[in-house]
Amino acid sequence: MRRRTFLAILATVVLSLALAGTGTFLVLRREATRTSLENVRAEAERLAALMTAARESEAAQVNQQRLVASLRVEGFSVLVTGPGGRTRGELPAGLDPDAVDTDRLVAGSTISGRAGDETWAASSVTGVAGSTVTVVVSRPTLPPRAPIGWFLLAGGLALAVGLAVAGWLSDTLTRPLRRAREATVRIAAGDLSTPLPEPPSGDRGEVADLTRSINAMSAALAHSRGLERQFVLSVSHDLRTPLTSIRGYADAISDGTAPDAGEAARIISAESQRLARLVGDLLDLGRLDAHEFSLHPRPVPLAEVAVEAVEGFVPTATEAGIALELEDGLGGALVLADPDRLVQALGNLLENALKYATSEVRVRARLAAGATVAEVEVVDDGPGIAPAEVAHVFERLYVADRRARRHVGGTGLGLAIVRELVGAMGGSVRAESPALDDGRGARLVVALPLAPDSPGPAGAEA
Repeated sequence: MRRRTFLAILATVVLSLALAGTGTFLVLRREATRTSLENVRAEAERLAALMTAARESEAAQVNQQRLVASLRVEGFSVLVTGPGGRTRGELPAGLDPDAVDTDRLVAGSTISGRAGDETWAASSVTGVAGSTVTVVVSRPTLPPRAPIGWFLLAGGLALAVGLAVAGWLSDTLTRPLRRAREATVRIAAGDLSTPLPEPPSGDRGEVADLTRSINAMSAALAHSRGLERQFVLSVSHDLRTPLTSIRGYADAISDGTAPDAGEAARIISAESQRLARLVGDLLDLGRLDAHEFSLHPRPVPLAEVAVEAVEGFVPTATEAGIALELEDGLGGALVLADPDRLVQALGNLLENALKYATSEVRVRARLAAGATVAEVEVVDDGPGIAPAEVAHVFERLYVADRRARRHVGGTGLGLAIVRELVGAMGGSVRAESPALDDGRGARLVVALPLAPDSPGPAGAEA
C-alpha cells in the first residue's frame, strides 16, 4: 500500500505539473501572439505615417517612389494601387490575399493577423495622383521560449520536491496501517500483550477508528481467553470433585472398609448423576453452537410452564429451607416456545436462585398492557451480583465471583444454556441486581414473544 500511495501522490504531482505547464504555455503563446501583433501594427502605422509625410513634400511623386523602393529593399511589402484599380507589388509569402480586407484599409483602418508562424499588419494611406499605398509588415511570431525555460526549471524543482513529499506522505499515511497489520498478525499468532498506541480522543478519522477497533478486539480476545481459562478450571474442578468421591467410596466398598455400603452406593449414584448432568450441559452447549439442538416452538401457556418448573424444585427448596413462591400475572397468555426447552430454561434459573437464596425465591410471571412479550422473573434474596458482573452472568465462560450458599446439583453452565435456549426461541434474557429494597438479591428475567391472538391476563399491568 505504501508503494501505491507513493505512486498515486507522484502521479498527482506530475499530472498537476503537466496541466499547469500546458496552461502556462497556452497563455504565454497567446501573449506572444498579442505582442507580435501590436509590434507589427505599430510598425505598419509608423511606415504609413512616413508615406503621408512624403506625400506632403514638394517633390511628392519622387519621394513616394523612393520611399516605396527603399521599403521594398528592406523587406517590406508595399502595394501601390492606382486610380484605375491596378495594383503593383506583392504580398508577403504565405499571406492569403483574401485575408487583406481592402475596404477597411481604404477606410483608414490598420488590419492585422497571423499566417502560419508569421504575424502581419497592413496600413494604407492615400498617395500622390489618387493612388493608394498599402504597407504590409510581416514578422515571425515571438516564441515564448524564455518563460518556458524558467517554467521547466521550476517544474523540475517542483517534481523533486514532489518526490520527497510523496515519499514522506506515503510513509506517514501508511505507517498506522502497517502497525495495524503487524498487530493483527501478532493477534492471529496469539500475542495479545502489545496493543497499538491509542489515538487522541478527538481523532475521529478512519485510521484512528481502525486502531481503536483492533485494540478493542485484542482486549475482547484477552478477556475471552481469561474467561476460557477460568471456565476450564471451574469445569475441571466440577469434574474432579465427583470423580474423587466416586473413586474413594468405590475403593472403600472394594476393600470392605466402607462403614455403610448402602450409603456409599447412594453417594456414588448421586455423584454419577452430577457428572452426567455436567456432560449433558456441555453437549447441549455444543449442539446449540452447531445449531443441532432440536426445538419445536408452538403456542404454549407460559403460566402453566412456570408452574411445572416451580413444582419440580419444591422438594429441593423445602429440603434447603427456602420458601418458593409463584405469582401468576399472565392468566391464559400464550407464548411461542418449545415447552420442554422452556421448562429446562426456567429450571436452570430456579437452580441458580436456590444456590444463593437466603430464605426465599419468588417467581413472577407478568405481562404489561399492550406488550408483545411475556416475562418470567426469578428473584432470590441472596447477596446479589456485583455491578461489574451483571452484564456477564449469562455468558457461557463467565464464572461469577460470588460464593453459593448451598450445592443443589448444578453444573455452572445453566445460565449460559438459558440464554442460548431463549435466544433460539426468539426471546431475550437479562439480569438485575440488587433486586430488593435492602440492596440484596438478584433478578433474572426471561422474555418471550406472545403467540398471535394470545389472550391477555384479566388484570394486565399498566
